[in-house]
Amino acid sequence: MRSAAAIVRMILAAVQRRGTCAVALAGGSTPRRLYQRIAQEHGVSIPWTQVHLFWGDERYVPHDDPRSNYRMARETLIDHVPVPSGNVHPMPTDLADADEAASSYQALLKQHFPHRPPLFDLMLLGLSADGHIASLFPGSPALDVTDRLVVAARVPADPPLRLTLTFPAINSAELIYFIVAGSAKANALLLALGASGDVTSTPSLGVRPASGRIAWWVDAAAAARLDPAMRATLRL
Repeated sequence: MRSAAAIVRMILAAVQRRGTCAVALAGGSTPRRLYQRIAQEHGVSIPWTQVHLFWGDERYVPHDDPRSNYRMARETLIDHVPVPSGNVHPMPTDLADADEAASSYQALLKQHFPHRPPLFDLMLLGLSADGHIASLFPGSPALDVTDRLVVAARVPADPPLRLTLTFPAINSAELIYFIVAGSAKANALLLALGASGDVTSTPSLGVRPASGRIAWWVDAAAAARLDPAMRATLRL
């Protein structure tokens, strides 16, 4: 999986440049394979004491729940590399009030980045078949939030309650790296790369880095509907 090696290079470059690297992890089946590959093939090459791990979204379930994005990352990556526990920053899902949990994670981000906005060095994003990114689903009121970094959101999926970064947090990243695989994502990818459409129906169109850039890793099945010009801009 070439995306694993590319991500390792991005992390190493950030550490060399800043002395540290803040990564926002994604959930989903494609990132699962990615994390396994990083742990198995590249784990020893990353200076984990200088890497901090955050999450782009989380299902509002306990951290040991099989649906937890944190649990998935822990089982596939974190448990297999020497990252200090203090460098791992999962979204809190043990509070009775999800809005309070969102505020708590926002406070953590502001504390970690006291002299700049929550500017992740690397933001990993998947792209779902319905076009949602993180837990920003089509039609969600969270798409319109401009004054919060993290919100609680109800979504048309299981479980329905989530925590998610908002566009202001996502777009503060220095590099946003989309990882898209599978034929089920082909139409969503076509819409994400298109010039038309709106954020309400296609949330990926709201990803517009303030001063960073977007990169893509896409497999052939997901790219099946793209024209040659679009395909030329992607890593296939």
